[in-house]
Amino acid sequence: MIIVMGREVTDEQLGTVVNKLEAAGLTANISRGIERTVIGAIGDERKLTPEMFTPLPGVESAMHIAKQYKIVSRESHRENTIVDIGGIPVGGKQIQIIAGPCSVETQEQMDLSAKFVHEAGCRLMRGGAFKPRTSPYTFQGKGKEGLDIFRNAAAKYKLPIVTELMDARQLDTFLEYDVDVIQIGTRNMQNFDLLKEVGKINKPVILKRGMSATISEWLMAAEYIAAGGNHNIIFCERGIRTFETYYRNVLDVTAIPVLKKETHLPVIVDPSHAGGKAWMVPALSQAAIAAGADGLLVEMHPTPCEAWCDADQALTPDELKALMGTLGGIANAIGRSL
Repeated sequence: MIIVMGREVTDEQLGTVVNKLEAAGLTANISRGIERTVIGAIGDERKLTPEMFTPLPGVESAMHIAKQYKIVSRESHRENTIVDIGGIPVGGKQIQIIAGPCSVETQEQMDLSAKFVHEAGCRLMRGGAFKPRTSPYTFQGKGKEGLDIFRNAAAKYKLPIVTELMDARQLDTFLEYDVDVIQIGTRNMQNFDLLKEVGKINKPVILKRGMSATISEWLMAAEYIAAGGNHNIIFCERGIRTFETYYRNVLDVTAIPVLKKETHLPVIVDPSHAGGKAWMVPALSQAAIAAGADGLLVEMHPTPCEAWCDADQALTPDELKALMGTLGGIANAIGRSL
């Protein structure tokens, strides 16, 4: 952290800032310029905030010069991290497509979904047992029964399951059903108590970006999980909210290379929630893979017109198969595989 002092700063005011730094366990380096005096804080500045210094007499401004996200940063770990999901790598040369319906509805629906996901060549399956919905009057998911249905369907094809955790009180149930990957949805990206709880367990976590979250806020949310000891984190870009209303969200393709620069952790994309329409999913998926995404989270339903939620954005089984073929070509072109 650097603290910039005003032009008329006194020795007493400098001493107050230095004493505060030393009380926090840091040392101070004072640099006197022609117009300004700058104090550099040497040590672990994570315990400091600008607000600790800006009210002090003589202080003009205070700012961090080091990134506050430490564990998830590329600086802390230069090589790409590969998250292992039951022997399936996410973050390596092989790109993973996680497909399945928005929500668990019936055993027959999930059995068919698992069959089609497997036949398309996908290695992991998604599905929501607990559903966060904008309206309290729409389908909220089947809960624990949904996890049972999901596990039974996926087990036939040995597909690891990905499903959303909405409340820390549900965590024991997720562990009981041995959910392979816990998804933290966009509405819970900054639910810090929930992030702390999943940080205590040894399960891969997909952390979706908040609707209007900055890259920095997203990285700091991941740091909450990592600080608890769980470093098996996968970032998921799912579109951000802007002024545009033609499509559901704006897919921020720029976030992919930015995250690749800032963090060593894998980055995947959810093209279904970004576009909100099935016809947009192939184009957004292709863009994501070309930009360097390590995988996709794609909605597919055996009969989309009968889906209980998000019917407009679900691919048919045939559309998923066709998409996998196209993505395989793009993956090969950039030196990766599907």
